[in-house]
Amino acid sequence: MDFKTADLCDTHADSAHFQIAEPGFLHYGGRTTFYGAISTVLAPEDNSLVRKALEEPGNGRVLVVDGGGSRRCALVGDQLALLAQKNGWAGVVVHGCIRDSEEVGRTAIGVQALGTHPRRSGKRGAGQRDVEVRFAGVTFQPGHFLYADADGIVTSATALT
Repeated sequence: MDFKTADLCDTHADSAHFQIAEPGFLHYGGRTTFYGAISTVLAPEDNSLVRKALEEPGNGRVLVVDGGGSRRCALVGDQLALLAQKNGWAGVVVHGCIRDSEEVGRTAIGVQALGTHPRRSGKRGAGQRDVEVRFAGVTFQPGHFLYADADGIVTSATALT
């Protein structure tokens, strides 16, 4: 599907089921433009559940990782980005940091995050899967749809085709 988030905003911004994320996310993946059904992980400085999610078939979904905006560690790195690519995920949006940014940039998925940090996250099994998460002025709900490109991130309760 060819789309521009600006065009989606022009067409759907008045819909009650359409949301526009506040700016601040940077592009790190090999694809700037990506979209898919949303799956979520609440990951408080712990990427254990991020790995579990990305080990599953992605089927073109987008994993939205709510790291609370933490800039104290990375929640996604080159190994998880490659795992996401291998398992058919369209992209990953991280409300937090990633690492191994050069390698992540060579993957064929979209990856957006607030920044980079060289330190890996904890591995305590903390967090939750497929729950509603809220950041950047948007409520990300599993099963809704996310569209991202160079201009931003938008979500919709229904597919915008």
